[in-house]
Amino acid sequence: MRWSWGIGAVLALAVAAPNLAQTPTPLTPQNASALFAEAQVICQRDGGKLWNHSLCGPILLVDPDNNLMIASQADPGGVLKPMGGLFGGPIPDKMIVANTPTDWSGATWTQLIWPFVPPDTATRHVMLAHELFHRIQRDVPIPHLGDGSNGHLDTLEGRYLLQLEWRALAKALEAKTPAARKAAVADALLFRAERYRRFPAAERDEMGLEFNEGVPEYTGVRIGLTTPAERTAYAIKDLSSHVADDTFVRSFAYATGPAYGLMLDQADPAWRGKVKDGPPLWRLLLTDLKLPAPAPSEVAVATRAKAYDDGTLRVFEVAREAARQKRLATFRAALVEGPVLSLPLVKANRQFRPTTLVGLDNLGTVYPTLRLTDAWGALEVTGGSGALLDKGFARATVSLAGADGSGLKGDGWSLTLNPGWSVKPGPRPGDMTLSQDR
Repeated sequence: MRWSWGIGAVLALAVAAPNLAQTPTPLTPQNASALFAEAQVICQRDGGKLWNHSLCGPILLVDPDNNLMIASQADPGGVLKPMGGLFGGPIPDKMIVANTPTDWSGATWTQLIWPFVPPDTATRHVMLAHELFHRIQRDVPIPHLGDGSNGHLDTLEGRYLLQLEWRALAKALEAKTPAARKAAVADALLFRAERYRRFPAAERDEMGLEFNEGVPEYTGVRIGLTTPAERTAYAIKDLSSHVADDTFVRSFAYATGPAYGLMLDQADPAWRGKVKDGPPLWRLLLTDLKLPAPAPSEVAVATRAKAYDDGTLRVFEVAREAARQKRLATFRAALVEGPVLSLPLVKANRQFRPTTLVGLDNLGTVYPTLRLTDAWGALEVTGGSGALLDKGFARATVSLAGADGSGLKGDGWSLTLNPGWSVKPGPRPGDMTLSQDR
C-alpha cells in the first residue's frame, strides 16, 4: 500500500511527534499525521528485513468518543472524505473499535484507538510496531493458532511458576557471560516444564498466545527500538510490568515473547525461518543453547525457586488464591448455576481489556467488560458479573439475575438484536437463549 506523502514530510512530522505525547487529544489531521509519520519511519527503517514483509500499510485512527476516524490514505471504497491532507469520516456502525487489523472498504488496515499515544517515545514506538505487525501477521510463516484459555495461569501454581520463569528470564537477559545466561535460561525452562507437568494442556494454550501476541510484542521491541541495549532494557521491563495485572491469562505472552525472541536472535539469527511448523519459542532456545531437557519435579523447582523468591512471592500468591476462590464462586453462581442468557457464537468479534480476564475452571473465560458482536447483534458488558465465553468460543452467557422481562438488559449488560433474532426460553427453567426466527 502506498502512503500519501514523501519522505521529507515524514521526517519533518516525526520531529514534531514528541509534542503529540503531551497533548493526545483531540484527534485532528495534524496530530494524526504526526503519528502516521512515526509509523512510517519505523516501518521504513525495518524495510521488511525482519520478517521479509514490509510493515508499511494503511492506518485508521479511531476516536469512539467523538465518532471520528482519520486514515493515512484514501480507502478504495471511497467512503472517507479529504480532511486536512488525510481522509476522515464517522465510524461505521458495525465496526469493532479496537487495536486490531481491520478489513474495511477494500483494504486491510492497522486500526488504532485514539488516543494511541503512550507518554514515552520507546513505548509508543514498540506499540506501533507491534500493531503494524498484526496487519501482516497472517502472511508471515509462523503458526496461526487459537489463543487458548490459559486458565491455569489464574491458579496458585500456574501464576507462581510463571513469575519464577519471568524472574529467571530477566536474569538471563541481564547476564554478563554466556554461562550465566545459560544457567538462568535453564532455570526458566525448568519452571515452565513444571507448569506443563502440572497442567498438561498448558503448552498448546500458551504456545498459541505466544505466537499471536508474544511474537508481535517481540517484533515491536525489535523494530520499534534501535539499539540492543534499548531492546534488552525494554524486554526486562516487560517481564516486570505485567506482575500487577489482575490476571495473566492474556498478558503473559507480552512478557515472554520479547525475552525469548531477543535471546533467540543471539543464539540463532535464523530462528524466525524455523517456526512455521510450530516448535514453540522455548524449545527453539533449548536446542540453540544446547541445554539438556528440563527434568521437572516439585523438589527440583523448590530448590531452584530459592534463587528467585525469598518467600514473599509465595505468601502473596497464597493470599491472592484465597481471594480468587471467593470471586470464582461468585462468577460460578451467576454465570453457571443461576439463570443465564445464552448467545451462540459463529462469527464473533470481541473488544475487551486483556488484563482483566478471569479463567473459570474448565468452563471458559469471564470477561468483566466486553463488546461482543455476531450475526444476532451486539452485547455490551460494562460490569455486574461480566460474561462467560466457553472454552471453544461457541457460546457466551450472561446472568439473568435482576434482568428485565425482555431479556435484553441485565445487571451490567445490554443486548441489541438484529432483525430476525429473538430471545426465547432456554433448556433449563429460568434460562433464555438467542435464536433466529423461522
